[in-house]
Amino acid sequence: MKLLLINHFPNNPRYASHATGTFKQRYFVETSYYEPGGPVFLYLAGEGPIDGDTHLDASLIEHLMKEFNGIGIVLENRYYGTSCPFNTSSTDELLYLTTEQVIADFDVFAKDVKLPGVNNINAPTTPWILYGGSYPGALSAFTTKTYGETFYAGISSSGAIHGQLEYPQWYDPIQLLAPQDCVTSINNIVDKIDTLINSKNDAAVQQLKEIFGLSALKDIRDFAQTIAFPIGGPFVYPTHTWQEINWNPRFGHEDFFDFCRNVTDVNAPANNTEIDNQLVSYTNGENWKNLGNYAAYIKRVVLPLCPSRDYNSGDCFGTQHPDYWADTTNGATRSYLYTTCTEFGAYQAAQPYGQKSLISRVIDKDYTQQWCNWAFPKGKYNSIPSTPDLQRWNVYGDFNLTADRLLFIDGSADPWKDLCYHSDLAPRRYWSDLHPEHLINGAGHVWDLRTLEDVSAEPQFIRETTYLELRTVETWLKEFHS
Repeated sequence: MKLLLINHFPNNPRYASHATGTFKQRYFVETSYYEPGGPVFLYLAGEGPIDGDTHLDASLIEHLMKEFNGIGIVLENRYYGTSCPFNTSSTDELLYLTTEQVIADFDVFAKDVKLPGVNNINAPTTPWILYGGSYPGALSAFTTKTYGETFYAGISSSGAIHGQLEYPQWYDPIQLLAPQDCVTSINNIVDKIDTLINSKNDAAVQQLKEIFGLSALKDIRDFAQTIAFPIGGPFVYPTHTWQEINWNPRFGHEDFFDFCRNVTDVNAPANNTEIDNQLVSYTNGENWKNLGNYAAYIKRVVLPLCPSRDYNSGDCFGTQHPDYWADTTNGATRSYLYTTCTEFGAYQAAQPYGQKSLISRVIDKDYTQQWCNWAFPKGKYNSIPSTPDLQRWNVYGDFNLTADRLLFIDGSADPWKDLCYHSDLAPRRYWSDLHPEHLINGAGHVWDLRTLEDVSAEPQFIRETTYLELRTVETWLKEFHS
Protein backbone atom coordinates (compact mmCIF):
# COMPACT_ATOMS: atom_id res chain seq x y z
CA MET A 1 0.00 0.00 0.00
CA LYS A 2 1.12 3.55 -0.78
CA LEU A 3 -0.33 6.56 1.00
CA LEU A 4 -1.48 9.23 -1.43
CA LEU A 5 -3.31 12.50 -1.06
CA ILE A 6 -7.01 12.44 -1.78
CA ASN A 7 -6.69 15.92 -3.29
CA HIS A 8 -3.54 16.81 -5.20
CA PHE A 9 -4.89 20.24 -6.15
CA PRO A 10 -6.12 22.06 -3.02
CA ASN A 11 -5.97 25.44 -4.76
CA ASN A 12 -8.25 24.35 -7.58
CA PRO A 13 -11.77 25.72 -6.92
CA ARG A 14 -13.26 22.63 -8.58
CA TYR A 15 -12.44 20.65 -5.43
CA ALA A 16 -14.45 22.89 -3.16
CA SER A 17 -14.49 20.67 -0.08
CA HIS A 18 -10.67 20.56 -0.01
CA ALA A 19 -10.28 17.10 1.47
CA THR A 20 -6.90 17.03 3.17
CA GLY A 21 -6.63 13.34 4.03
CA THR A 22 -4.86 10.44 2.40
CA PHE A 23 -5.89 7.03 1.15
CA LYS A 24 -4.07 3.74 0.65
CA GLN A 25 -3.38 2.83 -2.95
CA ARG A 26 -2.78 -0.85 -3.51
CA TYR A 27 -0.19 -2.30 -5.84
CA PHE A 28 1.50 -5.60 -6.64
CA VAL A 29 5.18 -5.80 -7.52
CA GLU A 30 7.31 -8.40 -9.29
CA THR A 31 11.09 -8.16 -8.76
CA SER A 32 12.27 -11.67 -9.61
CA TYR A 33 13.71 -10.57 -12.96
CA TYR A 34 15.26 -7.36 -11.64
CA GLU A 35 18.92 -6.45 -11.81
CA PRO A 36 20.24 -3.14 -10.44
CA GLY A 37 19.90 -0.40 -13.00
CA GLY A 38 16.92 -2.05 -14.70
CA PRO A 39 13.77 -0.12 -15.63
CA VAL A 40 10.36 -0.10 -13.97
CA PHE A 41 7.28 -1.09 -15.99
CA LEU A 42 4.12 0.33 -14.43
CA TYR A 43 0.93 -1.42 -15.50
CA LEU A 44 -2.21 0.66 -14.92
CA ALA A 45 -5.05 -1.58 -13.78
CA GLY A 46 -7.85 0.85 -14.56
CA GLU A 47 -11.52 0.15 -13.96
CA GLY A 48 -11.32 -2.86 -11.70
CA PRO A 49 -9.72 -4.35 -8.59
CA ILE A 50 -6.38 -6.16 -8.83
CA ASP A 51 -7.30 -9.09 -6.57
CA GLY A 52 -7.20 -11.73 -9.28
CA ASP A 53 -5.24 -11.44 -12.49
CA THR A 54 -2.43 -8.90 -12.03
CA HIS A 55 -1.42 -8.99 -15.73
CA LEU A 56 2.22 -9.43 -14.71
CA ASP A 57 2.41 -12.97 -16.12
CA ALA A 58 1.57 -14.36 -19.57
CA SER A 59 1.70 -10.81 -20.81
CA LEU A 60 3.79 -8.26 -22.64
CA ILE A 61 4.81 -6.88 -19.22
CA GLU A 62 6.42 -10.22 -18.31
CA HIS A 63 8.41 -10.21 -21.57
CA LEU A 64 9.54 -6.65 -20.87
CA MET A 65 10.67 -7.53 -17.34
CA LYS A 66 12.60 -10.58 -18.55
CA GLU A 67 14.15 -8.92 -21.59
CA PHE A 68 15.34 -5.80 -19.79
CA ASN A 69 15.84 -7.07 -16.18
CA GLY A 70 13.12 -4.77 -14.97
CA ILE A 71 10.58 -4.48 -12.19
CA GLY A 72 6.88 -4.88 -12.90
CA ILE A 73 4.26 -3.05 -10.86
CA VAL A 74 0.50 -3.23 -11.30
CA LEU A 75 -1.21 -0.24 -9.71
CA GLU A 76 -4.84 -0.06 -8.64
CA ASN A 77 -6.75 3.09 -9.62
CA ARG A 78 -8.24 5.30 -6.94
CA TYR A 79 -11.90 4.40 -6.27
CA TYR A 80 -11.38 0.77 -7.36
CA GLY A 81 -10.77 -2.37 -5.35
CA THR A 82 -9.47 -1.44 -1.89
CA SER A 83 -7.98 1.87 -3.10
CA CYS A 84 -11.05 3.88 -2.15
CA PRO A 85 -10.60 7.24 -0.38
CA PHE A 86 -13.96 6.91 1.39
CA ASN A 87 -16.15 4.14 2.78
CA THR A 88 -18.93 4.99 0.32
CA SER A 89 -19.22 6.73 -3.04
CA SER A 90 -21.73 9.55 -2.73
CA THR A 91 -21.67 12.34 -5.28
CA ASP A 92 -19.60 14.48 -2.90
CA GLU A 93 -17.18 11.64 -2.14
CA LEU A 94 -16.67 11.06 -5.87
CA LEU A 95 -15.52 14.66 -6.33
CA TYR A 96 -11.91 13.45 -6.41
CA LEU A 97 -12.45 10.85 -9.12
CA THR A 98 -11.21 12.95 -12.03
CA THR A 99 -8.61 12.23 -14.66
CA GLU A 100 -6.26 14.92 -13.36
CA GLN A 101 -6.36 13.46 -9.83
CA VAL A 102 -5.89 9.91 -11.15
CA ILE A 103 -2.82 10.67 -13.23
CA ALA A 104 -1.35 12.80 -10.43
CA ASP A 105 -1.44 9.61 -8.32
CA PHE A 106 0.79 7.92 -10.88
CA ASP A 107 3.26 10.80 -10.86
CA VAL A 108 3.59 10.83 -7.07
CA PHE A 109 3.76 7.04 -6.90
CA ALA A 110 6.65 6.82 -9.39
CA LYS A 111 8.65 9.49 -7.58
CA ASP A 112 8.03 8.36 -3.99
CA VAL A 113 7.26 4.63 -3.72
CA LYS A 114 9.65 2.54 -1.63
CA LEU A 115 10.02 -1.13 -2.49
CA PRO A 116 11.47 -3.53 0.10
CA GLY A 117 14.93 -4.74 -0.81
CA VAL A 118 15.26 -2.48 -3.85
CA ASN A 119 17.06 0.86 -3.89
CA ASN A 120 17.27 3.77 -6.33
CA ILE A 121 14.30 2.85 -8.45
CA ASN A 122 12.29 6.08 -8.35
CA ALA A 123 11.60 8.24 -11.37
CA PRO A 124 13.10 10.10 -13.08
CA THR A 125 16.61 8.79 -12.29
CA THR A 126 15.37 5.29 -13.19
CA PRO A 127 13.41 4.91 -16.44
CA TRP A 128 9.72 4.29 -15.73
CA ILE A 129 7.62 3.07 -18.64
CA LEU A 130 3.82 3.01 -18.48
CA TYR A 131 1.51 0.45 -20.03
CA GLY A 132 -2.27 0.71 -20.08
CA GLY A 133 -5.02 -0.82 -22.19
CA SER A 134 -8.51 0.59 -22.89
CA TYR A 135 -9.42 3.17 -20.20
CA PRO A 136 -5.93 2.75 -18.68
CA GLY A 137 -4.60 3.10 -22.23
CA ALA A 138 -6.02 6.60 -22.28
CA LEU A 139 -4.58 7.23 -18.81
CA SER A 140 -1.17 6.04 -20.00
CA ALA A 141 -1.30 8.55 -22.85
CA PHE A 142 -2.57 11.39 -20.66
CA THR A 143 0.10 10.68 -18.02
CA THR A 144 2.99 10.43 -20.48
CA LYS A 145 1.99 13.78 -21.94
CA THR A 146 1.38 15.54 -18.62
CA TYR A 147 4.23 14.05 -16.58
CA GLY A 148 6.87 13.50 -19.25
CA GLU A 149 9.60 14.57 -16.83
CA THR A 150 8.62 11.69 -14.53
CA PHE A 151 7.78 8.92 -16.99
CA TYR A 152 10.35 8.32 -19.67
CA ALA A 153 7.93 6.55 -22.02
CA GLY A 154 4.50 5.00 -22.29
CA ILE A 155 2.45 2.50 -24.28
CA SER A 156 -1.22 3.22 -24.89
CA SER A 157 -3.03 0.10 -26.08
CA SER A 158 -6.58 0.61 -27.35
CA GLY A 159 -6.49 3.87 -25.43
CA ALA A 160 -9.79 5.76 -25.72
CA ILE A 161 -8.21 9.22 -25.90
CA HIS A 162 -11.29 10.87 -27.47
CA GLY A 163 -14.45 11.60 -25.51
CA GLN A 164 -17.78 12.08 -27.25
CA LEU A 165 -21.40 11.93 -26.12
CA GLU A 166 -23.03 9.19 -28.19
CA TYR A 167 -20.89 6.40 -29.59
CA PRO A 168 -22.80 4.35 -32.17
CA GLN A 169 -19.47 3.48 -33.84
CA TRP A 170 -18.96 0.81 -31.16
CA TYR A 171 -20.98 -1.50 -33.39
CA ASP A 172 -19.25 -0.64 -36.68
CA PRO A 173 -16.57 -3.39 -36.59
CA ILE A 174 -19.27 -5.95 -35.82
CA GLN A 175 -21.40 -4.66 -38.66
CA LEU A 176 -18.43 -4.94 -41.02
CA LEU A 177 -16.53 -8.01 -39.82
CA ALA A 178 -18.90 -10.40 -38.02
CA PRO A 179 -20.47 -13.28 -40.01
CA GLN A 180 -22.63 -11.41 -42.47
CA ASP A 181 -25.60 -13.78 -42.47
CA CYS A 182 -25.84 -13.18 -38.73
CA VAL A 183 -25.38 -9.41 -39.10
CA THR A 184 -28.06 -9.17 -41.76
CA SER A 185 -30.49 -11.23 -39.67
CA ILE A 186 -30.02 -8.95 -36.66
CA ASN A 187 -30.25 -5.81 -38.82
CA ASN A 188 -33.53 -6.96 -40.34
CA ILE A 189 -35.01 -8.04 -37.01
CA VAL A 190 -34.04 -4.71 -35.44
CA ASP A 191 -35.67 -2.81 -38.32
CA LYS A 192 -38.87 -4.77 -37.80
CA ILE A 193 -38.75 -4.27 -34.05
CA ASP A 194 -38.42 -0.52 -34.52
CA THR A 195 -41.29 -0.52 -37.01
CA LEU A 196 -43.40 -2.33 -34.44
CA ILE A 197 -42.42 0.10 -31.67
CA ASN A 198 -43.16 3.12 -33.84
CA SER A 199 -46.59 1.75 -34.71
CA LYS A 200 -47.63 2.40 -31.07
CA ASN A 201 -49.35 -0.99 -31.09
CA ASP A 202 -48.95 -1.94 -27.44
CA ALA A 203 -50.42 -5.40 -27.93
CA ALA A 204 -47.95 -6.17 -30.71
CA VAL A 205 -45.01 -4.92 -28.66
CA GLN A 206 -46.12 -7.04 -25.73
CA GLN A 207 -46.35 -10.07 -28.01
CA LEU A 208 -42.77 -9.38 -29.13
CA LYS A 209 -41.58 -9.25 -25.53
CA GLU A 210 -43.33 -12.52 -24.78
CA ILE A 211 -41.54 -14.24 -27.65
CA PHE A 212 -38.25 -13.48 -25.88
CA GLY A 213 -39.65 -14.37 -22.45
CA LEU A 214 -39.35 -10.73 -21.37
CA SER A 215 -42.97 -9.63 -21.04
CA ALA A 216 -42.20 -8.40 -17.50
CA LEU A 217 -39.95 -5.61 -18.75
CA LYS A 218 -41.96 -2.39 -18.62
CA ASP A 219 -39.59 -0.06 -20.47
CA ILE A 220 -39.05 -0.92 -24.12
CA ARG A 221 -35.46 0.28 -23.85
CA ASP A 222 -34.76 -2.31 -21.18
CA PHE A 223 -36.11 -4.95 -23.53
CA ALA A 224 -33.93 -3.63 -26.36
CA GLN A 225 -30.85 -3.64 -24.15
CA THR A 226 -31.47 -7.15 -22.80
CA ILE A 227 -31.73 -8.75 -26.22
CA ALA A 228 -28.59 -6.82 -27.26
CA PHE A 229 -26.43 -8.28 -24.48
CA PRO A 230 -24.84 -10.99 -26.70
CA ILE A 231 -23.81 -8.24 -29.12
CA GLY A 232 -22.66 -5.72 -26.52
CA GLY A 233 -23.89 -3.08 -24.09
CA PRO A 234 -24.86 -0.45 -23.73
CA PHE A 235 -22.55 0.13 -20.76
CA VAL A 236 -23.11 -3.25 -19.07
CA TYR A 237 -21.89 -6.58 -20.44
CA PRO A 238 -23.35 -9.52 -18.51
CA THR A 239 -22.33 -11.90 -21.30
CA HIS A 240 -19.14 -12.09 -23.33
CA THR A 241 -19.44 -9.97 -26.47
CA TRP A 242 -17.46 -8.98 -29.53
CA GLN A 243 -15.22 -7.01 -27.17
CA GLU A 244 -14.16 -10.19 -25.33
CA ILE A 245 -13.01 -12.07 -28.44
CA ASN A 246 -9.25 -12.62 -28.26
CA TRP A 247 -6.66 -14.42 -30.35
CA ASN A 248 -5.33 -16.10 -27.20
CA PRO A 249 -7.78 -18.87 -26.18
CA ARG A 250 -6.59 -18.66 -22.57
CA PHE A 251 -8.07 -15.19 -22.25
CA GLY A 252 -10.66 -14.88 -25.01
CA HIS A 253 -14.27 -15.97 -25.29
CA GLU A 254 -16.19 -17.24 -28.31
CA ASP A 255 -19.68 -16.50 -27.01
CA PHE A 256 -20.36 -13.96 -29.75
CA PHE A 257 -19.70 -16.52 -32.47
CA ASP A 258 -21.82 -19.08 -30.61
CA PHE A 259 -24.62 -16.51 -30.61
CA CYS A 260 -24.31 -15.97 -34.36
CA ARG A 261 -24.22 -19.69 -35.13
CA ASN A 262 -27.41 -20.15 -33.13
CA VAL A 263 -29.19 -17.21 -34.76
CA THR A 264 -28.37 -18.49 -38.25
CA ASP A 265 -28.96 -22.20 -37.60
CA VAL A 266 -30.41 -23.59 -40.84
CA ASN A 267 -31.40 -26.81 -39.05
CA ALA A 268 -33.31 -25.09 -36.26
CA PRO A 269 -36.23 -27.04 -34.78
CA ALA A 270 -39.74 -26.28 -35.97
CA ASN A 271 -40.70 -24.62 -32.70
CA ASN A 272 -38.07 -21.96 -33.48
CA THR A 273 -38.84 -21.43 -37.15
CA GLU A 274 -42.58 -21.22 -36.50
CA ILE A 275 -41.94 -18.10 -34.39
CA ASP A 276 -40.60 -16.34 -37.50
CA ASN A 277 -44.20 -16.05 -38.72
CA GLN A 278 -45.91 -14.96 -35.51
CA LEU A 279 -45.61 -11.22 -36.18
CA VAL A 280 -45.99 -11.14 -39.96
CA SER A 281 -49.37 -9.41 -39.74
CA TYR A 282 -47.57 -6.32 -38.41
CA THR A 283 -44.99 -6.24 -41.23
CA ASN A 284 -47.16 -6.62 -44.33
CA GLY A 285 -46.77 -10.39 -44.33
CA GLU A 286 -42.97 -10.24 -44.28
CA ASN A 287 -41.32 -13.12 -42.44
CA TRP A 288 -39.09 -12.33 -39.43
CA LYS A 289 -36.28 -14.64 -40.46
CA ASN A 290 -34.34 -16.15 -37.52
CA LEU A 291 -36.45 -14.39 -34.88
CA GLY A 292 -37.19 -17.75 -33.26
CA ASN A 293 -33.51 -18.66 -33.15
CA TYR A 294 -32.65 -15.26 -31.66
CA ALA A 295 -35.33 -15.56 -28.98
CA ALA A 296 -34.33 -19.13 -28.14
CA TYR A 297 -30.75 -18.02 -27.54
CA ILE A 298 -31.84 -15.18 -25.24
CA LYS A 299 -34.01 -17.60 -23.26
CA ARG A 300 -31.23 -20.17 -22.98
CA VAL A 301 -28.26 -17.88 -22.24
CA VAL A 302 -29.42 -14.46 -21.01
CA LEU A 303 -32.53 -15.15 -18.94
CA PRO A 304 -30.73 -17.58 -16.57
CA LEU A 305 -28.53 -14.63 -15.54
CA CYS A 306 -31.56 -13.61 -13.46
CA PRO A 307 -32.13 -16.60 -11.16
CA SER A 308 -34.98 -14.84 -9.34
CA ARG A 309 -36.85 -14.46 -12.66
CA ASP A 310 -37.83 -10.99 -11.51
CA TYR A 311 -36.68 -9.66 -14.85
CA ASN A 312 -37.83 -6.09 -14.32
CA SER A 313 -35.87 -5.68 -11.08
CA GLY A 314 -32.72 -3.57 -10.85
CA ASP A 315 -30.74 -6.70 -10.00
CA CYS A 316 -31.74 -8.20 -13.33
CA PHE A 317 -32.72 -6.38 -16.54
CA GLY A 318 -34.85 -3.48 -15.37
CA THR A 319 -32.93 -0.19 -15.30
CA GLN A 320 -35.75 2.19 -14.40
CA HIS A 321 -35.19 2.09 -10.65
CA PRO A 322 -33.74 5.34 -9.24
CA ASP A 323 -33.00 3.80 -5.84
CA TYR A 324 -30.95 1.04 -7.44
CA TRP A 325 -28.68 3.52 -9.20
CA ALA A 326 -28.40 5.78 -6.14
CA ASP A 327 -26.86 3.04 -3.98
CA THR A 328 -23.58 4.61 -2.77
CA THR A 329 -21.80 1.34 -2.03
CA ASN A 330 -18.25 1.41 -3.38
CA GLY A 331 -17.86 -0.61 -6.55
CA ALA A 332 -16.16 -0.67 -9.94
CA THR A 333 -19.38 -0.22 -11.91
CA ARG A 334 -20.35 2.88 -9.94
CA SER A 335 -16.88 4.42 -10.23
CA TYR A 336 -16.69 3.81 -13.98
CA LEU A 337 -20.21 5.14 -14.47
CA TYR A 338 -19.19 8.34 -12.70
CA THR A 339 -16.25 8.85 -15.08
CA THR A 340 -18.54 8.09 -18.02
CA CYS A 341 -21.15 10.58 -16.82
CA THR A 342 -18.76 13.39 -15.96
CA GLU A 343 -15.90 13.30 -18.47
CA PHE A 344 -15.76 10.48 -20.98
CA GLY A 345 -19.27 9.98 -22.36
CA ALA A 346 -19.18 7.37 -25.12
CA TYR A 347 -22.77 6.36 -24.45
CA GLN A 348 -23.38 3.36 -26.68
CA ALA A 349 -26.31 4.08 -28.97
CA ALA A 350 -28.00 2.75 -32.07
CA GLN A 351 -27.33 3.97 -35.57
CA PRO A 352 -29.99 6.40 -36.85
CA TYR A 353 -32.76 5.46 -39.25
CA GLY A 354 -31.39 5.09 -42.74
CA GLN A 355 -28.36 3.17 -41.50
CA LYS A 356 -28.21 -0.47 -40.47
CA SER A 357 -28.26 -1.00 -36.72
CA LEU A 358 -27.55 -4.02 -34.54
CA ILE A 359 -29.53 -2.61 -31.60
CA SER A 360 -32.93 -0.95 -31.48
CA ARG A 361 -32.99 2.79 -32.10
CA VAL A 362 -34.87 3.37 -28.85
CA ILE A 363 -31.42 3.16 -27.24
CA ASP A 364 -29.92 6.63 -27.34
CA LYS A 365 -27.95 9.01 -25.12
CA ASP A 366 -30.97 9.78 -22.93
CA TYR A 367 -31.16 6.16 -21.80
CA THR A 368 -27.69 6.27 -20.23
CA GLN A 369 -27.96 9.88 -19.09
CA GLN A 370 -30.96 8.99 -16.95
CA TRP A 371 -28.85 6.47 -15.05
CA CYS A 372 -26.27 9.21 -14.43
CA ASN A 373 -28.91 11.56 -13.04
CA TRP A 374 -30.32 8.91 -10.73
CA ALA A 375 -26.91 7.66 -9.60
CA PHE A 376 -25.36 11.02 -8.77
CA PRO A 377 -27.85 13.54 -7.36
CA LYS A 378 -26.53 16.98 -6.51
CA GLY A 379 -24.47 17.04 -3.33
CA LYS A 380 -23.17 19.80 -1.08
CA TYR A 381 -19.85 20.16 -2.90
CA ASN A 382 -20.33 18.33 -6.14
CA SER A 383 -22.83 17.85 -8.95
CA ILE A 384 -22.50 16.16 -12.30
CA PRO A 385 -22.96 18.12 -15.53
CA SER A 386 -26.16 17.75 -17.56
CA THR A 387 -24.08 15.81 -20.07
CA PRO A 388 -20.42 14.77 -19.76
CA ASP A 389 -17.94 17.66 -19.77
CA LEU A 390 -15.94 16.17 -22.63
CA GLN A 391 -13.35 18.94 -22.53
CA ARG A 392 -12.04 17.47 -19.28
CA TRP A 393 -11.19 14.31 -21.25
CA ASN A 394 -10.14 15.89 -24.52
CA VAL A 395 -7.96 18.61 -22.97
CA TYR A 396 -4.90 16.36 -23.23
CA GLY A 397 -4.96 16.68 -27.00
CA ASP A 398 -7.87 14.57 -28.20
CA PHE A 399 -6.99 13.03 -31.57
CA ASN A 400 -3.97 15.38 -31.75
CA LEU A 401 -2.46 14.03 -28.52
CA THR A 402 1.28 13.53 -28.85
CA ALA A 403 4.09 13.01 -26.37
CA ASP A 404 7.68 11.98 -26.80
CA ARG A 405 8.18 8.21 -26.61
CA LEU A 406 4.47 7.44 -26.45
CA LEU A 407 3.60 4.35 -28.48
CA PHE A 408 0.00 3.96 -29.61
CA ILE A 409 -1.15 0.39 -30.36
CA ASP A 410 -4.69 -0.19 -31.66
CA GLY A 411 -6.66 -2.98 -33.33
CA SER A 412 -8.55 -2.56 -36.58
CA ALA A 413 -11.48 -4.69 -35.33
CA ASP A 414 -11.74 -3.09 -31.88
CA PRO A 415 -15.23 -1.72 -31.09
CA TRP A 416 -13.52 1.19 -29.27
CA LYS A 417 -11.17 1.99 -32.17
CA ASP A 418 -12.99 5.15 -33.24
CA LEU A 419 -12.19 6.72 -29.86
CA CYS A 420 -8.53 5.70 -30.15
CA TYR A 421 -5.49 7.16 -31.88
CA HIS A 422 -6.20 5.24 -35.09
CA SER A 423 -9.84 6.28 -35.28
CA ASP A 424 -11.39 6.78 -38.70
CA LEU A 425 -12.31 10.22 -37.33
CA ALA A 426 -8.64 11.10 -36.72
CA PRO A 427 -5.92 12.21 -39.15
CA ARG A 428 -3.89 9.61 -41.02
CA ARG A 429 -1.12 8.28 -38.79
CA TYR A 430 2.57 7.88 -39.64
CA TRP A 431 5.38 6.37 -37.59
CA SER A 432 8.28 8.42 -36.32
CA ASP A 433 10.93 7.34 -33.82
CA LEU A 434 9.78 9.94 -31.31
CA HIS A 435 6.06 9.36 -31.91
CA PRO A 436 5.64 5.65 -32.73
CA GLU A 437 2.31 4.05 -33.62
CA HIS A 438 0.94 0.78 -34.96
CA LEU A 439 -2.49 -0.52 -36.00
CA ILE A 440 -2.78 -4.32 -35.72
CA ASN A 441 -4.56 -5.83 -38.70
CA GLY A 442 -7.69 -7.71 -37.64
CA ALA A 443 -7.07 -7.25 -33.91
CA GLY A 444 -9.66 -6.55 -31.26
CA HIS A 445 -9.51 -4.81 -27.91
CA VAL A 446 -6.05 -4.74 -26.26
CA TRP A 447 -4.87 -7.76 -28.22
CA ASP A 448 -1.19 -6.95 -27.74
CA LEU A 449 -1.24 -7.44 -23.94
CA ARG A 450 -1.61 -11.21 -23.75
CA THR A 451 1.39 -12.98 -25.22
CA LEU A 452 2.84 -16.46 -25.49
CA GLU A 453 6.05 -17.49 -23.76
CA ASP A 454 7.33 -18.29 -27.23
CA VAL A 455 6.62 -15.09 -29.16
CA SER A 456 7.44 -16.78 -32.47
CA ALA A 457 4.38 -19.04 -32.00
CA GLU A 458 1.93 -16.14 -31.88
CA PRO A 459 -0.29 -15.38 -34.91
CA GLN A 460 1.69 -13.34 -37.39
CA PHE A 461 0.18 -9.89 -36.86
CA ILE A 462 0.28 -10.30 -33.07
CA ARG A 463 3.81 -11.74 -33.19
CA GLU A 464 5.14 -8.83 -35.20
CA THR A 465 3.44 -6.36 -32.86
CA THR A 466 5.12 -8.00 -29.86
CA TYR A 467 8.49 -7.76 -31.60
CA LEU A 468 7.78 -4.12 -32.50
CA GLU A 469 7.01 -3.26 -28.87
CA LEU A 470 10.10 -5.05 -27.57
CA ARG A 471 12.47 -3.32 -29.95
CA THR A 472 10.79 0.04 -29.37
CA VAL A 473 11.33 -0.28 -25.61
CA GLU A 474 14.91 -1.41 -26.22
CA THR A 475 15.51 1.73 -28.30
CA TRP A 476 14.03 3.90 -25.55
CA LEU A 477 16.25 2.34 -22.88
CA LYS A 478 19.39 2.72 -24.99
CA GLU A 479 18.53 6.41 -25.46
CA PHE A 480 17.93 6.84 -21.73
CA HIS A 481 21.28 5.33 -20.76
CA SER A 482 23.16 7.25 -23.43
